[in-house]
Order: sequence, then structure tokens, then C-alpha cells
Amino acid sequence: MTGRNTHAFQAGQVVNTSRVPLSTMSSTTNTGAAPAAEVPAEGPTTSLAPSRSWRRAFHDLRQGWGQRSLWGYLGWQDIKQRYRRSVLGPLWISISMGVLATGLGILYAALFNMHIETFLPYVATGLLIWNFISGCILEGSEVFIANEGLIKFLPAPLSLHVYRLVWRQTLFFLHNLVIWLVLIIIFQQPISWTLVLAVPAFMLLMINGTWIAIVSGVIATRFRDIPPIVASVVQLIFYMTPIVWDYDTLRNSTNPNIAERAHLAELNPVLHFLEIVREPLLNKQIVWHHWYVVGVFTVLGWALALVVMRNYRSRVAYWV
Repeated sequence: MTGRNTHAFQAGQVVNTSRVPLSTMSSTTNTGAAPAAEVPAEGPTTSLAPSRSWRRAFHDLRQGWGQRSLWGYLGWQDIKQRYRRSVLGPLWISISMGVLATGLGILYAALFNMHIETFLPYVATGLLIWNFISGCILEGSEVFIANEGLIKFLPAPLSLHVYRLVWRQTLFFLHNLVIWLVLIIIFQQPISWTLVLAVPAFMLLMINGTWIAIVSGVIATRFRDIPPIVASVVQLIFYMTPIVWDYDTLRNSTNPNIAERAHLAELNPVLHFLEIVREPLLNKQIVWHHWYVVGVFTVLGWALALVVMRNYRSRVAYWV
């Protein structure tokens, strides 16, 4: 093999360059570079929507819901890890709730001169529902911050972390529901068919807890001062909500000034979410305008959550 008969190896073949024109040789020898990326033919069903689109927002919610086995397992493991190596385990949830409800019920029954057999179940049921609402708000504001590692390294939809949070709060609620059952048996509170309304009422709480966690979680991820502000506001709302004080007693007061001011409590949206669950659990008369208010908040809240998911879902991974 001489210098003129230089051979180039390409694609497993020997090419004689002594008789190849320079233009052809240059185009041949440059084929060793990386080939241009081929654009796959995409049909209308496989094309990806832009990152800021309604399609991506709905797809995130559907994909997260489709992974129920994953966030269901993670939510249960969160509770087990919290009470790991404890003798009673998750039963401490019910015990701590029962002690708090009993102490507050006895104290405020004495202060307001209320009958303990009716006021204690009232306070306990209010605390039971309030713990779920406040848990969705407080933990929702940090849902993406707390899952920073999973968001950065696990290709999962953002809604998965929100579903996990709401499921965990639901398990807490079911554990604490034992306190309500014990008090109903001890004080022999009557139960009627309206008890079944507690199921759709609690489902509304779960639906609203989901959009609250989405909105507050995304905003708090961008602005880290939001979680402590939310914690302060939630603490204030606790005292403004009829949990340890009876709303009906103030509204039916013989003092017209007190009765008139008691209606201002209905400006608090948490009151309506609280009453749609507490009324059927305590066999009280169902006030339907609470359901109407909750329905309006559900529609408006989810409209806001979808807008947030559409515009800022793709930025959460960069903000955490």
C-alpha cells in the first residue's frame, strides 16, 4: 500500500481515495461526525403540548390520580414513620386528640355555662374537622418544599405530592373519628339518616383541601415567607371559627346586639366547611346554605388551582 493509495475506513468498508475527487472525498470523510438528529414523525395524538397549557395541567392531575397505589402507600408510611418504635403507634393520634377535646370541652363548658353532655361532642367534632382543614392548609403551603428531593430527581407529576398530603390528612381524620364514636356512645347522642350526608360533606373537604394545597404550595415555593404567614393566619382563624364556642347560642341570644354580631361569623368561609360535616355527625338540623357556599368556593378554588397549574407547574422544580 503506497502513500498515494491512501485508504480510509468508514462504515466497515475500505474506500480508495486516490481516484476520488476532492469534493466527493471531503463530503465522504466528514460523515464521521455525529449525524443530525432525526425528527420523528408525530401524529396529532403523540404531539406534546407546550409547558404552559391546559392540557399539561389536566394531564398532571390525571397522571397523579392514576398513581394512587404510590401516594397511598407513601401517605400510610408517613404515619408509620412518625410513630415508629412507639408502643401504641398511630393510636397516639386518637389519644392526643381525645385529651385535647376533653380538656377544652370541660373548660369552655364551665366558662359558657353549657351542658357537658352536648357541648363536649360539639367541641370534639369541631376539633376533628378543624385538624383536617388546618392540616391541608399548613402542610399544603410546604408540600413542594418538603418534597424537594423527589421533585428534582423523580419524574412524577406534582399532583402526586398533593394527593399524598390529602390522603395522609384523611387517615388522621379517620383515626380521630374514634373519639366522636366514643362520645356518641357515652352521652347517648341520637343518630338519624342525615348521618349519611357526612360522607359527601367530607369528600367536599378533600376536594377543597386539594386545590388549597396546590395554590398555597406553588405560591409558597416561589415566596418562602408565605408558610409562616399562613401559620399565623390559621391560628387566628381558629379563634374566629365556632369550634370551642357555640355559634347557635350566640345567634339565638336574647341580647339583640350579640345576636346581630353573631351573623358576622358567617363571613368566615371555614364556618361553612365545618358545619356541613358537623351538622350530620351531631344530628343537627341541616342548613343548606352552608352547602351552597361550599359549592361556590369549590368551583372558584379549582378554577384558581387550574390557572396556577397551567402557568407555574413547570417552574416549581426550579423554585424548590
